[in-house]
Amino acid sequence: MSEQNGSIEETIKKETRENPILIYGKGTKDAPRCGFTKETIQFFDKYGHPYQVIDVLNDMPKREALSKMTHWPTLPKVFIGGEFYGDTDILDEMEKKGEVKPLLDRIFQKK
Repeated sequence: MSEQNGSIEETIKKETRENPILIYGKGTKDAPRCGFTKETIQFFDKYGHPYQVIDVLNDMPKREALSKMTHWPTLPKVFIGGEFYGDTDILDEMEKKGEVKPLLDRIFQKK
């Protein structure tokens, strides 16, 4: 099982590297399956940058690996520029402090 977990962790690392904004949530961008995932999608829609949502609702091994890697038990889990930021509670606080737009501007200037 540890080999499988390693493979899942490598997949997660690859996904977070390849997607400047990545949300691991319940459901998809077009069909979120929980209010928190929907709220996170709406949060990023405001900024107009491309982002991806990966549905991990029915993928318990991946959800467990994500929780282990991030030390964050709940979904959604947001990665920006390959770094874990938490969920919309964290992002809302960052937004109030004026930290989100500069972060996104920096990430998307790299592309």
